[in-house]
Parts: sequence; structure tokens; C-alpha cells
Amino acid sequence: MARTAGFALRTLRGEWHGIVVDPLRQLRRRGPGALLLAFVACGGVIFFHAIAQHPAGETAVRIVGGVQGDLPLWLALLRTPVSLYVPALDLPVWAGITQLFLAFALAELVLGRRRTLAVAYAATLAGTLTVRVMIAMGPGWWGLGLPPEAGQVLDTGPSAAVVGLFTYISVVRRAPVVFVLTGGSMVLESIARPNLAGREHLIAVGAAIVLGLCQTRFQQGGKPQEGRSA
Repeated sequence: MARTAGFALRTLRGEWHGIVVDPLRQLRRRGPGALLLAFVACGGVIFFHAIAQHPAGETAVRIVGGVQGDLPLWLALLRTPVSLYVPALDLPVWAGITQLFLAFALAELVLGRRRTLAVAYAATLAGTLTVRVMIAMGPGWWGLGLPPEAGQVLDTGPSAAVVGLFTYISVVRRAPVVFVLTGGSMVLESIARPNLAGREHLIAVGAAIVLGLCQTRFQQGGKPQEGRSA
């Protein structure tokens, strides 16, 4: 019991420093400019949400950033970067703004700007492409396949990027609490409400875990081993 408690305390202490203390130090050192991606992401979502409030604007938003499974692959790939800023039209956008800002702000402080964009895009693209495979498989396949009608549903927008970023950070910073609150909650949501968005979130979580483990292994492989001469 004492060893278990000690391990839990060390883990939580490390998570506190990795998720809270170190990013705040980075923010103090670099200033508000370190949160550029977070402000751009939130501004983009608010911008597209405002446009989509009008019928003509909603059509324009769908043409520019709406990704569906029945689109030609080249067109889906062309729209995917913009879809990171297009909120789901049937969900309250303001409820997700805080999560969006925290995900991009924390990722930019912890990972840097380039890796944040790479992980966010990879998580979104993984969901988009895998859903196309599921639709091509058709119904059945032990519940993995999807009916053709699923190809007419819009993708999750920025939410897949958000859950992907939180999951990736929790893996590379060894933050089990953050992982349970983000990736674990997505698993429970998908079980409670099985739908296309839930599948895309699960795929984003899985892609982020793989990317995080690869990054961790790469970092460990690059460290010099003790007892070996240079």
C-alpha cells in the first residue's frame, strides 16, 4: 500500500508539473504570443459559426470546410484543414470554445507550434479516412462497417483535433488523469451514444496514442545509455 501510494503521488506530482507548472513557465517566458494557435483556432470557429447563422453562409461553410464520407477523396483532403475550424452545425459552439482554447494553448506550450498543427491534423485526418473505409466496408463486419447513409453526415470538425491533442499530450507527458478525462470520456461517450462522431473521436484517440508512443520511443532511443562510451 505504501509503495502504491508513493507511486501515485509521484505520478500526480509529475503530471502537475508537466501539464500545469511547465506550461505556465513557458507562457511567462514567451508571453501571449505563445498562444497564437489557440487564438487563431477560436477565432476561426467563431468566424465560421457566425457565417453559418444565415442560409447562404451555411451553404458557403459546407462548401469550404464541410467534410463528408461520400465526397471524392481529393475534395475531402482539400477541405480537411479548413474543417478544423468548422464547428458542428447542430451543436452549441460556445460549449466547445473553452476546450478548444485549452487544447491548442496547452499543446502549443508543451509541444511547440509545428507539432501541435501536425498532431491536430493527423487526428482529424485519421478519423476522416477511417470512416471512409468503414463506409466502403458496408454494414456488418462485426459492427465495424457503416451504411451508405453515414457518408452524408458531416465530420466532427475541431473536436477530433481537440481530443487528439489532449490524448497526445497525456501520453508524452505521462498524464493519466488528463488521459482519463479526455480519451477515457470519449470511450464512454461512444459506448453510451454510438454514432459517427463517437467513432471519429475513438479513431482520433487511437491515432494520438500511436503518435505519442512513437514520439516517446524516439526520445528514449535518442538518449545516451549509461556505461557506453561516446
